[in-house]
Amino acid sequence: MGLFGRIARLFRANANAAISAAENPALILDQAVEDMQADLVKLRQAVATAIASQKRLQQQWQTADENARTWYERAEIALQKGEEDLAREALARRKAEADSAATLKASLAVQEQQVTSLRKSLAALEGKIAEARTKKEMLKARHQAAEAQQNLQGVLSGVSTDGAMAAFQAMEEKVLQQEARGQALAELAGSDLESQFARLDECSVDDELAALKGKLSGTAGALPPSSAQALPAAADDPLDVLFAETAQHQANP
Repeated sequence: MGLFGRIARLFRANANAAISAAENPALILDQAVEDMQADLVKLRQAVATAIASQKRLQQQWQTADENARTWYERAEIALQKGEEDLAREALARRKAEADSAATLKASLAVQEQQVTSLRKSLAALEGKIAEARTKKEMLKARHQAAEAQQNLQGVLSGVSTDGAMAAFQAMEEKVLQQEARGQALAELAGSDLESQFARLDECSVDDELAALKGKLSGTAGALPPSSAQALPAAADDPLDVLFAETAQHQANP
């Protein structure tokens, strides 16, 4: 292919692409219906013209047929009166009218078929236009819906949710870390509180031990022997045994 052929093809391709891009389905559908409506008007005019021709041919045929009968009647009258030449002339006129009537009748038959065909075409075109109007509204609605869907997809494609979702995940992780830290601090505060109470308990035991020592130092040797001897019999705990032995030792130095 030559250079000019390639240039021509490229020009046609670009022109077709530009036309396709510029085509608005709604406008194209409206224009198509208008074109069909214009064809309908033309077809109606053609049907009206054909019907008018049919009526004119019918009138001409009826006139010629009546003239033929009239000339035949005149021929009868002339012959009855002995006017044979006049009768012959009347019959000649009658034949001319009859031939004309036959020709007009044939033309009328053809015209009637044409009118019938045009009427059918007119009815079919009217049906197509009605269907086109209904389909046009449906296609326009579908076009609007498709265009809205395309616009929505264009908006969605231009919006990136990766960054937003990453920010959400980061903030969620931060909140989880803060919650875990708060729980850890609460646990540490609770353990410290328990240790403080434990120290208080230890202090209380030490105080009681000191008081007990003071009491024992002031009352040593006052324990009754019977009590000192009775303690080991009931002491199963090592502490009870130790206390019993200590009491016995104090009772028998």
